[in-house]
Amino acid sequence: MARYTGPKNRICRIFGEPILGSGKNLAKNSNPPGMHGTTRKRKTQSEYAIQLKEKQKAKYTYGVLEKQFRNVYVEAARLKGATGENLIKLLEARLDNTVYRMGIAPTRPAARQLVSHKHIMVNGNIVNIPSYSLKPGDVIELKPKSKASDSIKSIVGTKNPKIGWVEFNEKEFKGTFITHPERENVPENIKEQLIVELYSK
Repeated sequence: MARYTGPKNRICRIFGEPILGSGKNLAKNSNPPGMHGTTRKRKTQSEYAIQLKEKQKAKYTYGVLEKQFRNVYVEAARLKGATGENLIKLLEARLDNTVYRMGIAPTRPAARQLVSHKHIMVNGNIVNIPSYSLKPGDVIELKPKSKASDSIKSIVGTKNPKIGWVEFNEKEFKGTFITHPERENVPENIKEQLIVELYSK
């Protein structure tokens, strides 16, 4: 299972964005990690470094390891259409990401844990694979026993913004993956074209 267990604020400072957690400490210290803070002389990044950083941002955002990420990229390149847009669509169609988007879990790591611990059902069957790729029309819900758990019910319907490509019924703890999203509707600040250029070398 892909997961990062180190300091989340450090990763947020590397990218200057709250890609893990709320990033509330960025207001206090937004300098990249390392000695001397703002006084440190930092070299101008090469084209390769910029592309690599964008790929790392996407991997941290969606909680995907290198081998998994490359496999998703290969699949995106095989599909019709722009490879970068296909990459984002496939990442958004992951089961753990969709559980997060629906508001069943407050964060992607929490969603991944719910899936891994067999709390989530897809089309009536328990699925414990966070990277499971959903298809339009798939129905996602908490299993009956989990619906009765107060600890799980307390985190459902958190402040995740409503997303147009999924729908969720908070009373039934059930939702549907309607369609793969268009790139302009995905709020993550990822420049996918830089990732495509990196893998194209």
